[in-house]
Amino acid sequence: MYRIMLKSKIHRACVTDANLDYQGSITIDRALMDAVDLREDEKVLVANLTNGKRIETYVIPAERGSKTICINGAAAHKFSKGDRIIVMAFSVVGEEELQTYQPRKIALNERNEVI
Repeated sequence: MYRIMLKSKIHRACVTDANLDYQGSITIDRALMDAVDLREDEKVLVANLTNGKRIETYVIPAERGSKTICINGAAAHKFSKGDRIIVMAFSVVGEEELQTYQPRKIALNERNEVI
């Protein structure tokens, strides 16, 4: 049996920009991506703590150390600069691997610094 498990989580990130004039995605600081093992073009679920809305999209990297969290494309109608969000990715895990499986999680402050 396989289970879909949380793989990566960025908790309470602060949206730094919302760009309607882009095809879609979420732009995330490369350092934050590395901290939770997110890859470019990986599918993520993004939950908006400010208004309760959720989207599924894919990740594109921002400059390492920029602290960027930018919602792009149509999703910019649901997310605004300053909103606090949770970014999550999931993976399929076999029963044997579950014994030692650990997701990568970080929590951020209002400046998108790891706390």
